[in-house]
Amino acid sequence: MRKKRNKITTFENVVLFPGTVERLIAKAHEYVETYQYDLANKNFEEALKYSDESDELTLSVYAYSLYEAKSFEKAKEICEELLSIGPSMYLEVMELYLTICIQLKQYKQVESIITSLLEEEAIPADQIEKFQRLKELNANIAENIYQQEDIVNNKLQLDVDTFSIDYFLSLKPNEQLMQVHSLTTVNIRPIVVQLKAIVENETTHTFIKSLILILLVEQNVDINLTISKFGREMEVNPSKMELPTKLPQFNKVSDLVNEQLDQEPSILEMVQYLISKHSIVTYPFEWLDYDSEDVALSYIDFVRTMFGSIREMDYEVVDFLQNLEKLTEL
Repeated sequence: MRKKRNKITTFENVVLFPGTVERLIAKAHEYVETYQYDLANKNFEEALKYSDESDELTLSVYAYSLYEAKSFEKAKEICEELLSIGPSMYLEVMELYLTICIQLKQYKQVESIITSLLEEEAIPADQIEKFQRLKELNANIAENIYQQEDIVNNKLQLDVDTFSIDYFLSLKPNEQLMQVHSLTTVNIRPIVVQLKAIVENETTHTFIKSLILILLVEQNVDINLTISKFGREMEVNPSKMELPTKLPQFNKVSDLVNEQLDQEPSILEMVQYLISKHSIVTYPFEWLDYDSEDVALSYIDFVRTMFGSIREMDYEVVDFLQNLEKLTEL
């Protein structure tokens, strides 16, 4: 008598042995119980990939695990799939769904859903207070967010006058530096015209020009600028530029320095610090017409003299580096 064989299926050329999906789901549940949500989610995802139908319990635990792992978009998607099939734990799933929406800052959607549920009397009497509290929490969070946005917007509106060319240039260099630093966490597009005027002004400090240009690059602002410094001029567009540490000569000089100072970590750290700082001052021109190897060796000599070592060096390049250092001292 021939022995009965278990059926082996395939999925996109992957051989699935009997019980594969069940084992993956069981393993996922084990990971959830031990708070290893990322591992649980990988197992759930793989199991659902191989299965056409998913039971309510699996989807519910998967949605919860995604939420705990802060994968809010995917968790919302799984909850929506659950709600579409009308789960027996409808209110529990809906509560999780609304909590996820709050995390995604979808406050209007949360307000609309809870209001509809209450108006349609779809929530049992013993659950109404819980959903009303959730509605109040959503409203409070939304109000706080809107207030914070108003504060930022008002602050930026007030700063527009601060960045007018006449007022800004009337400030001392260290005060200008503080004003530029205040822009690092806000959208600078509303004052791009003012920033362009500052950057293109011949009397603006070299270091300040560079810092503003970096802000424009970081926020991918599409505007044409004329940068003048060190007796040369360049037409640039921040949206098409790399940051100083991504430019070719910076990488070449850094590599050369790393090779030379592999066995001298103290000197290497100081040289790397100076290279990074000076690359901002000269941005976007890098080290002008100086050869990368000469620049690298001169930085090493420059730092060695700071440690008391006297040696023969390329004084022209070292003098240039000393000048760059002074330009950073606002």
